[in-house]
Amino acid sequence: GKYSQGFPEYGPERMGAPVRGFTRISDAQIKVHCSISNPDIVVILDSTLLDLVDVADGLTDDGIVIVNSSLPPAEIRKKLKMKNGKVFTVNASQIALDELGRDIPNMPMLGAMLKITNMLKLETLTSGIQTKFLKKFNEKIVEGNAKAVKRAYEEVIGE
Repeated sequence: GKYSQGFPEYGPERMGAPVRGFTRISDAQIKVHCSISNPDIVVILDSTLLDLVDVADGLTDDGIVIVNSSLPPAEIRKKLKMKNGKVFTVNASQIALDELGRDIPNMPMLGAMLKITNMLKLETLTSGIQTKFLKKFNEKIVEGNAKAVKRAYEEVIGE
């Protein structure tokens, strides 16, 4: 029932440089195709970027920052010098290592974002993972991703 659009933005650097990715989710058809200068939500997969890039640049006053980190949200807020908005953390890398055997934090971060935004029911996402992923991956990988999403959904903390 929603429209979505996602795309990366690469800098002039070669491999190894940070990549900005943009995602729009809307009830209406999306007709613009440009980067987002004032995001409502910023998701940080690599917490080392917090010391390198102003990840909260342009964030709306009531915006949300979700960081893959074992640090508490208050420490992230201080590091980002955020006065407004909400900050959430989840140790998505550890969850991915536990459930998938590899540091691939994207699915746990999706689980955390789902909990924070209530965009979908958890069951809707996990059943979608089962349906879509089984076409490409073995059952162990599919189950690991579903477990990673559920754990992050349960373990994300915020302030």
